Amino acid sequence: MTQAELLSRLQSGLVIPAHPLALDAERQLDPERQCGLTRYYADCGAGGIAVGVHTTQFAIREQGLYPEVLRLARACWPQDRVAVAGVCGKTAQATSEAALAAQLGYHTVLLNLSAWRGESQENILDHCRTVGEILPLFGFYLQPSVGGMNLDNAFWRGFAELECVVAIKVAPFHRYRTLDVVRAVAEAGRASDLALYTGNDDNILVDLLTRFEFGGQTLHFAGGLLGQWAVWTRKAVAMLEDVKRLRASGAAIPAEWLTLAAALTDANGALFDVRNNFAGCIAGIHEILRRDGLLEGTWCLDPTEKLGPGQLEEIERVLAAYPQLR
Repeated sequence: MTQAELLSRLQSGLVIPAHPLALDAERQLDPERQCGLTRYYADCGAGGIAVGVHTTQFAIREQGLYPEVLRLARACWPQDRVAVAGVCGKTAQATSEAALAAQLGYHTVLLNLSAWRGESQENILDHCRTVGEILPLFGFYLQPSVGGMNLDNAFWRGFAELECVVAIKVAPFHRYRTLDVVRAVAEAGRASDLALYTGNDDNILVDLLTRFEFGGQTLHFAGGLLGQWAVWTRKAVAMLEDVKRLRASGAAIPAEWLTLAAALTDANGALFDVRNNFAGCIAGIHEILRRDGLLEGTWCLDPTEKLGPGQLEEIERVLAAYPQLR
């Protein structure tokens, strides 16, 4: 898939679930369930998959699981659909991971910049250019509460100006910082040749429904790369298709869409364990997948990473309140 073909697919608007990690009761990789998850996303109609990202657990690197997890997903994922590999660390680690992703047939890398906290923006952009020589870049604004850092409009303008960038996942969970990125893309002159993807699991539908205007340019989020879309994925695919039809029609946003947006945000608050500052965000996703028969349990690589106090009750509440999301 050429960079131009990749960009065209991303601009068309895709559901890209952030792929979880399937473990057994001994916290060892469960290859059968791992592949089952990948096939589930394919069967639901997802247009892309993101592997080795936050939802997959960054600790797969320390556990030596990163190569095998990437290999399994690529082997089970349709070859003609977009494959995104999460890449972390300073330049030596990131280029090594990007090279592995390229070897396995991934099309783009979701570039996590957390390791660069405290470095100058010039050094970070040099790092991005180097990684982008291996595979096209999918930028990633990760919220600070789960390891990210705040990056201003000037940084995102410089990032958007890189020719190797095909998309940006905007996930600061913050409206002002979200606008920083959208405005930066417009100021860089990339409104028509770069795809914006929401990663704001707390505001999915609002992001997708909003038309942004900056400097006479119109921008919108083409799709989403989301941990939330790791569950109830068939519903997510139908929802995005409805949004795209509404956007193409030019009609006003029906009031019921904003009601649905609030319901989805409320449900996400339970799954992502907002009341405990996102401590159980991965375990919450696992709990839904467990109930749906896709995972055996909610185990994470870190034994201390589990459902937060009161989170199970919150999950029960939103499951009862919003059956239309399931």
